[in-house]
Amino acid sequence: MSDRTRLTVSPGPHVRSKESTSSIMFNVVLALLPTTLTAIYYFGSSALMLIIACSITAVATEALFQKLRGVPVTISDFSALVTGLLLALTLPPELPIWMAIVGSIIAVVLGKQVFGGLGYNFFNPALVGRAFLLASFPVAMTTWKMIDVTSSATPLGTENPAGIAIKDLFLGRVGGSLGETSAAAIILGGLYLLYKGYIDWRVPVGYLGTVGLLTTFVGKGGPIFHILAGGLMLGAFFMATDMVTTPVTKKGRWIFGIGCGVLLVIIRVYGGLPEGVLYSILLMNMFVPIIDKYTLPRAFGEVKING
Repeated sequence: MSDRTRLTVSPGPHVRSKESTSSIMFNVVLALLPTTLTAIYYFGSSALMLIIACSITAVATEALFQKLRGVPVTISDFSALVTGLLLALTLPPELPIWMAIVGSIIAVVLGKQVFGGLGYNFFNPALVGRAFLLASFPVAMTTWKMIDVTSSATPLGTENPAGIAIKDLFLGRVGGSLGETSAAAIILGGLYLLYKGYIDWRVPVGYLGTVGLLTTFVGKGGPIFHILAGGLMLGAFFMATDMVTTPVTKKGRWIFGIGCGVLLVIIRVYGGLPEGVLYSILLMNMFVPIIDKYTLPRAFGEVKING
């Protein structure tokens, strides 16, 4: 056999990239930097302390749990840091530090490590930590601080959405969790992730588009208000797009994003809570295996046998 006809047989993957988990997660941290700095600017030292506490706790918890499991410690891949940082950005600025630490431990252990670590978890770890804190400490998790240091409800909790300027929602001069106030900062980071190719535009477009369409007809405030208010922007660009807990197919990602949007509007408009980003994404995370099953293309040469 000549060299020209000799074939090399090797196992997959056959398409390789210079990107690594560490480089991807580091870029996610960079993308979160505008939102993080905006939170510190508006909420001051309390925001900084929450961010530091959650980040350090998440990294330390992952290292300790991996040692207990007898597996290599992988904190250098920045995934634990991303989990802690995302959790911090979903917390109210006046939350006691010890609660944030507990939530960060839960996020890493129950949201990630019990499934086997990065790549095996079914749910977004940061949202698991937030869900635990919201169920355990509902008063502390729903006590907000306005920019002028007076306690107030978030824009979604107000009786008069029309009284809130769109400019304030866009720039972040409203009450809310650390990373939910400035849509501009979140969009900047989201565009960076899209540019790098780390997230699929179908998920945020499906999520935001569905919310915008439905709130045109139901709910108070209108579509722009609902898109900019609360945690929708942060969820759409940084949580619903999680590589591990998002469908792998293009069609599946459309279904996932649209499903998140429908659930969010149902919770916001007809539910007992003003916000629903947390539950909309976690509920759709549950359906990802089913979505993948029915949207994956048939393998080349596969023949379906009836009976």
